[in-house]
Amino acid sequence: MAETKNITFSQATLEAMQEEMARDDRVFVMGEDIARQGGIFGQFRGLPDSFGTERIRDTPITETAIIGAAVGAALAGMRPIADMHFADFMMVCGDEIYNQMAKVHYMFGGQKTVPMVLRAPDGLINQAAAQHSQSLEAIFQHIPGLKVVAPSNPADAKGLLKSAIRDDNPVIYFEHKALFNTKGDVPTDDYLTPIGKAKVVSEGSDVTMVSYSNCLQTVAKPVVNMASKEGISIELVDLRTISPIDKDTILESVAKTSRLVIVHEAVKQGGVGGEISAIVAEEAIDLLDAPILRFGAPFTPVAFARPLEQEYRLKPQAILEAIRKML
Repeated sequence: MAETKNITFSQATLEAMQEEMARDDRVFVMGEDIARQGGIFGQFRGLPDSFGTERIRDTPITETAIIGAAVGAALAGMRPIADMHFADFMMVCGDEIYNQMAKVHYMFGGQKTVPMVLRAPDGLINQAAAQHSQSLEAIFQHIPGLKVVAPSNPADAKGLLKSAIRDDNPVIYFEHKALFNTKGDVPTDDYLTPIGKAKVVSEGSDVTMVSYSNCLQTVAKPVVNMASKEGISIELVDLRTISPIDKDTILESVAKTSRLVIVHEAVKQGGVGGEISAIVAEEAIDLLDAPILRFGAPFTPVAFARPLEQEYRLKPQAILEAIRKML
């Protein structure tokens, strides 16, 4: 068994950047308050001491300039890691993302690549309100030319970030803010988590449950544990990559269980769960013994008031009750 160490999600991403910057001098980091503050969540702290402010660059407060400069640097042969501060601000630089970084490789006939990573802290934390709490991954899943990942644990946080940095395509790296201080075992050797490959976290026979990011830890796993006490066997699949979706792993699991539940923190309407449901309906509907269940946030902005925010969050007990009815 490979040797591991127990570190936080934030430390895991820091190690990924340290290792990749030491490995390749084309890799550099840019964003607001990264060198001076270490990032708003401290996820870049210490990097300037090792690599200097030429490779750890503070930028003006302008998302358009950050991503535009990163695209330009990638086209010039560098491998930038651009930080978005909060994923909620990504539409400020929407043109740079969906018209430039996503399309340049295609429009140049494959003559140029855009090897860049856009780090985007997303998701619910305590009372961050409507403009700092969103999960927007489904928007970017819709755009050809982008790879989109969303790790749920420190090991995949490091492995996916390293893979994203080495990828010649632009990768959006959604990192849930509530995960930064969570701990987990991370291999001590050099490793990569493959982009585009889901992981079966726990095997089961009655129901397939697909989830990702923090929702897998705070909602899906509790449901699996509660269900097991009632004799219900749930196979839990961590999607890890939002685009491209690992259809094979999902379909193989559904072939075994004949039932599918999808759980994500993002708004249910238009969410990733709809795409997964469509894939299974189109390619494996004859395998299903029950309608697909989707769980996501209500179609409303996130409230600041704590009681309303708590009401907004998914409840494991409600999901378990729906699974009982499904069976």
